Amino acid sequence: MESVKSPVPDNSTPTGVQSSREPYRLDESDVSAAPAPIESPVIQSRYGRTPTRKRRDRRILWGLGGIFVLVLGAWVLWTGLDGASTQIEARDIGHTIIDEHSVSVTFEVALPVNRAASCAVQALNESYSVVGWKIIDLPPSTLYNRSFTEILRTTDLSNTGLIYQCWLT
Repeated sequence: MESVKSPVPDNSTPTGVQSSREPYRLDESDVSAAPAPIESPVIQSRYGRTPTRKRRDRRILWGLGGIFVLVLGAWVLWTGLDGASTQIEARDIGHTIIDEHSVSVTFEVALPVNRAASCAVQALNESYSVVGWKIIDLPPSTLYNRSFTEILRTTDLSNTGLIYQCWLT
């Protein structure tokens, strides 16, 4: 059999295209041929990458960090190391409705020794409206926990009597 010859010679290339001795590559293994990026002062200035701006940004960040540390330290001192905040705990023990215009309220108070305090006691009706209110002064004592019973006069029939709040005086 005879081979058929192509009308195009083996070493010819189309018009306008330079011949290449190496075959065309799809991988990017030859990185050294890529041009280096231009980092001129004009381009750095255009995009805000000047040495002056870097120093200013660094100073701003250090300043904000310092302010944060100061605020955090002040908050810790104000909340954690403040020894003047004493706790008073008041707890309802019970109530007795005496008649249409009075209720007896029994409550327990835990407060610092030898400190005077005041407590507000209230009576509520079935729609949770205040129908009786009284402020009671508690004298200083050597006991931490103390129980009290107070009779409140009410404007209407109450269905409960509660301790509202206590504070140091």
